[in-house]
Amino acid sequence: MTALISGLAAVVLGLIGLILWWKQFLNLLAGGIPLLLLLGGALAVYLGYEEAKDKICKKTETHAYEPPKVSEAEVEYRVEVERIVAEIEEPEKKTKPKRKTEHKKKTPQ
Repeated sequence: MTALISGLAAVVLGLIGLILWWKQFLNLLAGGIPLLLLLGGALAVYLGYEEAKDKICKKTETHAYEPPKVSEAEVEYRVEVERIVAEIEEPEKKTKPKRKTEHKKKTPQ
């Protein structure tokens, strides 16, 4: 609510000041517009220069990650290696002793 009241007060005071000091406002505006044009033009020249420099240099773009290409022979080789490894590990699994579970001792009553 205070923002609304202070906003209305600022608008009223601004209108009164604009009416009372109209000539000074026009002088300020007349001095401010060339300054804004000068700064805006300088910014546009700088951005245009950077864009032209980028087009001339044409930096190489980094592409998204692409997985390495693998030949069919390499895929078959890897499948064969995995099959052999599985055959080697299979007997080891069978020969490993299983964990013994502890049984509760029956106590005589």
